[in-house]
Amino acid sequence: MLRLAPVAACAWLTAGLLVAAPHAAAPAALALWGAALIAVAAALRWPGAVVVVAAFALAAAAATASNLALAQPARERLIELGLDGGRAVEVHALVTGKIEPRGVDELAFDAQATLVVVGAAQTAVAAPVRIVVPRAGVAPGTPLDIGSTVVAAGTTYPGRTGERAVLVVDATRGVEVCAPPGGVLALASTLRHGLVAAVDELPAPGGQLVPGLAVGDTSLVGADLDTAMKTSSLSHLTAVSGANCALVTGLAFAIAAGCGCSRRLRVGVALGALSGFVVLVSLEPSVVRAAAMSAAAMLAVLLGRPAVGAASLCLGIAVLLIADPWLCGSLGFALSVAATAALLLCAGPVAVALARVLPRLLALALAVPLTAQLACGPLLVLIDPTISVYGVPANLLVGAAAPVATVLGLAACIAAPVAVLQLGLAALAWLPAAWISGVATTVSALPGARLAWLPDGAGALLLAGVGAATLGVLLLRHRPRMRAGAAAALALVAGVSAGGALLDGAAGRFTVPAQWAVLACDVGQGDAVLVKSGGAVALIDTGPDPAALHRCLDRVGVGRIDLLVLTHYDLDHVGGVAAVIGRVGFVLHGPAGEPDEVDVVRRLTDAGAAEATAQQGMSGVLGDARWRVLWPRADDAAFPSGNDASVVLDVRGGAIPPSLLLGDLSAAPQQTLAASGVLDPPYALVKVAHHGSADQHPPLYARAAPRVALVTVGLDNDYGHPRAETLALLDELGAAIARTDLEGLVAVWMQDDGVAVWRERAEVGAPD
Repeated sequence: MLRLAPVAACAWLTAGLLVAAPHAAAPAALALWGAALIAVAAALRWPGAVVVVAAFALAAAAATASNLALAQPARERLIELGLDGGRAVEVHALVTGKIEPRGVDELAFDAQATLVVVGAAQTAVAAPVRIVVPRAGVAPGTPLDIGSTVVAAGTTYPGRTGERAVLVVDATRGVEVCAPPGGVLALASTLRHGLVAAVDELPAPGGQLVPGLAVGDTSLVGADLDTAMKTSSLSHLTAVSGANCALVTGLAFAIAAGCGCSRRLRVGVALGALSGFVVLVSLEPSVVRAAAMSAAAMLAVLLGRPAVGAASLCLGIAVLLIADPWLCGSLGFALSVAATAALLLCAGPVAVALARVLPRLLALALAVPLTAQLACGPLLVLIDPTISVYGVPANLLVGAAAPVATVLGLAACIAAPVAVLQLGLAALAWLPAAWISGVATTVSALPGARLAWLPDGAGALLLAGVGAATLGVLLLRHRPRMRAGAAAALALVAGVSAGGALLDGAAGRFTVPAQWAVLACDVGQGDAVLVKSGGAVALIDTGPDPAALHRCLDRVGVGRIDLLVLTHYDLDHVGGVAAVIGRVGFVLHGPAGEPDEVDVVRRLTDAGAAEATAQQGMSGVLGDARWRVLWPRADDAAFPSGNDASVVLDVRGGAIPPSLLLGDLSAAPQQTLAASGVLDPPYALVKVAHHGSADQHPPLYARAAPRVALVTVGLDNDYGHPRAETLALLDELGAAIARTDLEGLVAVWMQDDGVAVWRERAEVGAPD
């Protein structure tokens, strides 16, 4: 059943090695084809299973290397243009991926570049790029969708090693659509947008989910619902996956069978339906991947041998990696493979084991989400080192509703030409979608919904061990010693995890100095800084992720936020706002212009918070301390919004050291601020602007004369923050550098002999 596993493994390993070293692809392809020919000759001479599988494995590796080698010249042509120097560039491209939100004020999508214009020079190219554009850079009503031809104007920087996109185009000057999608892509775009329009008036949050459940369009899903879906492990329902494709193919196959069609015709109808579904949803890699796996399953049905499902999966993996080697680094691809393999290999035996103590139907329903979570958990902790405690029961509760919502939503999408029918079907789809959203919001609000886990590879390995031990307890009924060992291992991990959960929650406050006055939360690449005085608490920004902010607030025992400062509206500063909705007394925020920015503030005020737009000269009290707004200036046309209009605070008094919190201010407004006369140096603490980017004004820091420089930054971030030149500047000024990426939580307070700094992890620097 797993004889083709080495074929898939060789293709994956080859792709992984060569996307990281693409210049070696051509010689590797020649060597592998030579080895494959030798293996074929050996198989003809000694036709054993091992030799035959080895021949196929080498051929798959050689084909993967060949595809990479063939793609490399076009990629190098784009790289050799040297476009990463900040020069103004126009990139003509064909949109190949979904238009997805990136933070509050940006959109991002994949495209195939066809022409690059730098000044008067024009160069024809053919390579994949990633385009990031401000929402304001796309004119309202513009037909920007998969299949559109666009011109993106801005600057570029190289894509990360191993990624499909050769360049990232930062389209600061906007994206112009030269030609809308044509043909069948235009029809698909019209149908998708028609479904979004049809459900827009349905009650939220159920109505927001219908397009996501049906065709993977999550444009209506708000931040709160998105967080709830992720916390309850239900977000996979709004991503087009193998489950959606299997549902479509299975339904088409059943209808054809009901019409008396032969097996071949039934499979043909099912594959035709699958092809139409892929075009309707989008021809992006994740959807093609899911469809290919469903097509492999259809092959097993055509052969009349369902037991070859695992072999079909391995074949599908190899084919996909040969066609698109960059899938090797896709977490979505790995999750799809892991979930499908677990369902094929383990769901049946687990269901049988559970049926010994549970009703048969319940055991079967529980086996599917349990095996999927055991398989996918080790991969998911690489992104977010937490575990959804209630993920399995949540999936069990929505198990029947999800396919109903998907089918009805898909029918509503196709019924666009008949408006009344579409609205009726959309309303019917709303019922199961509302149930799913209700389960997600309820489960995510339960205490301890996420359990903290070890990060990175160690966490993934530990959770993989937990999964193996769980399967051992369930399946090793006839091996009592091994089963007892697995049970003991599970008990040990459960105890350690419970202790870790206590430290991360209610008991965690005993591990942090009670006298802290300023505390930087470790929320990844973003800002979330707490300030405490006289029993009152302020929070400056919320970081990118509500779950991370929740953990920090629970860790230090903060329930109520008297003052919330939103310096500006980038995702890394407001993405975690859902964690404090209903817990905020007053919101002080930067200038809000875009609808999404206004919505962030509205969500807080709807939950009872008062609000005001910050401007230079405003002040107030926080317990025994006092705060002043130093920036932005009222109606400053030079710095109207974004990073350069970040709210800058001066906070001091009580145990709070004189602190300057600079938001994401860049060098130009820093220079203006330094010359404005509003600073009151020296400052014991300066929160370094923009996560320690290189765009700083050194005289401002020299004037501030910080004792401690706080850098709020995420580990291994994509931006290279904090930059070496900024760290050198701070070091020259004699400031002790505290950074959240290396040190975790950072707490600062005043004591008799000056400023004190506490770091959760190993120290990088200490105050003099």
